[in-house]
Amino acid sequence: MRAGVLLLALAAGPALAAEHVVSQKGKTFSVKKLSVQAGDSVKFVNDDPFAHNVFSLSDIKSFDLGSYGQGLFKSVLMDKKGIVDVECAVHPDMKMTVEVK
Repeated sequence: MRAGVLLLALAAGPALAAEHVVSQKGKTFSVKKLSVQAGDSVKFVNDDPFAHNVFSLSDIKSFDLGSYGQGLFKSVLMDKKGIVDVECAVHPDMKMTVEVK
């Protein structure tokens, strides 16, 4: 019986990483706080009629997605546990936090 349980666990395989979508609309992120698992990605979609530039200077995940316009998106792999503070370089009041577990 014990070997059967082990075989089932092995057959299930590793958990798949998730993709979380964050919209940018009205000069704000669609969420202020987002909780993800290490290995998940966050897709930042620009739903505004002007450009955004999403970035983070956080120690665990530093990135700059550059400027991109309406209808476009860019993604970031969250590969380390901790807190990632995210901002928009174009709109300084746009801020959010990603907690990577």
